Amino acid sequence: MFFGTFTPKLDDKGRLTLPAKFREELADGLMVVKGQDRSLAVYPREEFLVRAKKAAAASRTNPRARAFVRNLAASADEQTPDAQGRITVSSTHREYAGLSKECVVIGSVDFLEIWDAEAWDDYSAAHEADFSEGDDEAFAEFL
Repeated sequence: MFFGTFTPKLDDKGRLTLPAKFREELADGLMVVKGQDRSLAVYPREEFLVRAKKAAAASRTNPRARAFVRNLAASADEQTPDAQGRITVSSTHREYAGLSKECVVIGSVDFLEIWDAEAWDDYSAAHEADFSEGDDEAFAEFL
């Protein structure tokens, strides 16, 4: 499981060092895909395959489902971290997420998210009330 907030830097070659505490879980391979809110999602390879199969089971007659599956599959980039725990973030992914040198990697329970540091700060500030006022039944045990 993935928890915490980390601030690695993107190097000039587009490489990002994954947080050390997650490297073992991602050592056998991972998938980088477009995430929500202009972030990138990083899944352990096997977790991604389970989710992709579920997504592919959606009705292809539904235009939103088709668009989701197409974007998910088209944006998928399979990677294996190097000996230093780095992955290469493609130029397409860097552009999509607006990544600069300063990045934030957050644990999102069963996957990681990669954000541009400024975008993460903006998102966090804009959604603090959503967190503070969260009263959904799914969160009842935490409130």
